[in-house]
Amino acid sequence: MEKNWVKILTVLLIFYTFIAGMLRPLNAGIMEVDPNKTTIDTTIDVHVNTYNTHLDSESNTAFLSIDSLYSIKCSKFKALSSNEAVISFNIPAFLPIGQKIIDASLVIANKKDGGFARPSSIIITQDSINMTAGEVLWSVDRISNLPMAEAKGFPFRLILEETIRNLYYHVPFWFAMIILFSTSVFFAIRSLRTGSREDELKVYAYNRVGFFYGIMGIITGAVWARFAWGQYWSGDIKQNMTAIALLIYAAYFILWKSFKDEKIQARVSGVFTIFAYVAMIPLIFVIPRLYDSLHPGNGGNPALGGEDLDSTMRMVFYPGIIAFTLLGFWLSNIYYRIKQLDDKMKQ
Repeated sequence: MEKNWVKILTVLLIFYTFIAGMLRPLNAGIMEVDPNKTTIDTTIDVHVNTYNTHLDSESNTAFLSIDSLYSIKCSKFKALSSNEAVISFNIPAFLPIGQKIIDASLVIANKKDGGFARPSSIIITQDSINMTAGEVLWSVDRISNLPMAEAKGFPFRLILEETIRNLYYHVPFWFAMIILFSTSVFFAIRSLRTGSREDELKVYAYNRVGFFYGIMGIITGAVWARFAWGQYWSGDIKQNMTAIALLIYAAYFILWKSFKDEKIQARVSGVFTIFAYVAMIPLIFVIPRLYDSLHPGNGGNPALGGEDLDSTMRMVFYPGIIAFTLLGFWLSNIYYRIKQLDDKMKQ
């Protein structure tokens, strides 16, 4: 029972990650805004498509916002369905800025969905500039005290939409892979010092499961890229470098099968494990940061954080990392015992 509690915890965390990650809905969001351009001193009817909203059953309001100080309120809000509406705005004669073009954010609010926005959704242009008049006109209906949503869901992000849930599987695979490969390096160093066959088999087991996790990370990343970037493999620097790192680790298994002598097999494989790990670090964590990349966290593209990875997501994300890591150790232990049985059968 001493070890069974870890297995029980692993199973519970896996189930929790899948169930909580899939069942909780996304927050309300704005998907499409048409038209997305207008001029000053005109009335514009904006056709809006939203996601996971209740526009037809609530009293709605909307704003065009330039920043926290300047905004205008809609003159009319007509809900066509729960996720579709036409919103009318009377654009003032001047903008509160000293330039001829600006992006305004569309903000919609009601009691059930709370307040939700699409940044830089409408471009407004002006031919003449009068900041003083513009500041007055855009200060009459300043946004304040937007309602909170009745139920808090996962963040809605326009490009990701429902695929944001892949964060609970794709990223934990990589976290667990790094931990498993780090563990294999520990046993590789120890096996080279002591010559312990048990340590040599553990190196193989942790590399085997770590490599499997890497493949799953590539697959889940490719599926995510198909929806977010438009294709499974775009030649992104992060994709290419992780593929090279996994190919290096694939060579480990070829080396392992290439030697019949157990001592030579263990020594060469142990040294190669250290080499593969040292090569993986710059390939995955350093080189992608030096080039432009679509992947979050690389090439100046910020990783998910703040409102993207909010408290609702952390409640699933961190348990997911623990779950996949514990599962990796469990599988590694199974492979280790299988290799032990193989050794005994050869004797």
